[in-house]
Amino acid sequence: MTQILGWVATAVFVGSYFFVKPAALRAVQMIGAVLWIVYGILIEATPVIAANALVFAAAAWTFFARNGNGGSPAVTAVAAPEPK
Repeated sequence: MTQILGWVATAVFVGSYFFVKPAALRAVQMIGAVLWIVYGILIEATPVIAANALVFAAAAWTFFARNGNGGSPAVTAVAAPEPK
């Protein structure tokens, strides 16, 4: 059962890269990260848990930052002022 969960997590995470819309990509990455976290708990692998908690946090941060304010990027670049 544990190996099946690992393979499903792998398939979900790899499959996320085939989504065109960034929001869909990040949503599927969050699902994959949760599956990997559960897998890490089952095999008692702290590095797997920690790495995927970070992946989940990054995907969630960018997902909600982009979708929460009209689709603009989470981090916006500040342009240099135009020369006079």
